[in-house]
Amino acid sequence: MEELMEMLKDKFPNIDFENEDRLYEKGLLDSVAVVEIVSEIEDMFDISVSMEYIQPKYFESVEAMWEMIEELS
Repeated sequence: MEELMEMLKDKFPNIDFENEDRLYEKGLLDSVAVVEIVSEIEDMFDISVSMEYIQPKYFESVEAMWEMIEELS
């Protein structure tokens, strides 16, 4: 999860990923950001994120993203 956190902080330095748990709901991440994150996750973890996972609930927090990665690994 450390690698994921590092990537997110590098790409979006103005977002407090450690404390936010409603990233999409609060508008901190939008659909363009999600596509960018998905691309990075696919490359970093050598997985394919299917359309069923491209939903706001999987991008509300770092923990939610990590759970998705674990499911797909």
